Amino acid sequence: MIGIANGAVIALIALGYTLVYGIIELINFAHGDLFMLGSFVALTVVGALGFTAFGATTATPAWLAILIALIAAAVFCGILNVIIERVAYRRLRHAPRLAPLISAIGVSFILLTAGLYWKGPSPQNFPNLIPDFDILRDVFGIRTIVQFNLKEIFVVATAIPLMIVVTLFIRRTKMGKAMRAVAQDREMAGMVGIDVDRVISFTFLLGGLLAGAAGLIYGLFNENTSFNLGFSAGLKAFTAAVLGGIGNVAGAMLGGFLLGILGSLTVFYIDARWEQVVVFSVLVLILVFRPRGLLGEEV
Repeated sequence: MIGIANGAVIALIALGYTLVYGIIELINFAHGDLFMLGSFVALTVVGALGFTAFGATTATPAWLAILIALIAAAVFCGILNVIIERVAYRRLRHAPRLAPLISAIGVSFILLTAGLYWKGPSPQNFPNLIPDFDILRDVFGIRTIVQFNLKEIFVVATAIPLMIVVTLFIRRTKMGKAMRAVAQDREMAGMVGIDVDRVISFTFLLGGLLAGAAGLIYGLFNENTSFNLGFSAGLKAFTAAVLGGIGNVAGAMLGGFLLGILGSLTVFYIDARWEQVVVFSVLVLILVFRPRGLLGEEV
């Protein structure tokens, strides 16, 4: 179950990568650090509401604090991602592909340094807002190899509906149809009356909303965050997007869950130090034998 929970978080971040790539074919390397800032916003909000790693000093229900922090982190990251697109990427849209790539790396360092100055170099502890117990064992008295921890259920129950909503939005709404049109042919979409700049900005907004939500979910699940979290999380999410098929929404979700499960199996049966080796070995094999990913890029 822990592999599915980790995979759900990776999949949420991977959706941001694949949405942006599908629209403007840009690998937004700053997305992982955006996720990190989302976890910082969530930590700040729950702290302001009276919940700290040392206990609660307020009568505010934990579920309400989680909901407020989720909205705050998602909105913050969504707006920040739109600003990043407007300032760092828009003018480079028709430049050689290396230019926006270098710009994305520069933005990543800016966000990383902002996180360092905000919370410092030490890991930050999240409050334990979700009781840590196994439902089968502690509630029903059933002992099994597979554990259904309440935190893991919270992660899956929060992440999967978000993925479903995003998928349905892209497939069934007018803006979603515009996003698919711009992804297919940007110039033709503009000729038929679609505001391409508006669609691209909305795509960055949507990716930022998912990154912020993932930041809160990660923090509550692992009970910690740090300024350099975005590098490792972003790398895994990018790997998941490539694994499933960069530009393919369903592929990003599939890749995220596969990586989460594979990483957990590696930790359980081999050693935690081998997790990255196994994960990226799989990525290399996929790129060698199936460069378009498991589900392929949507065209």
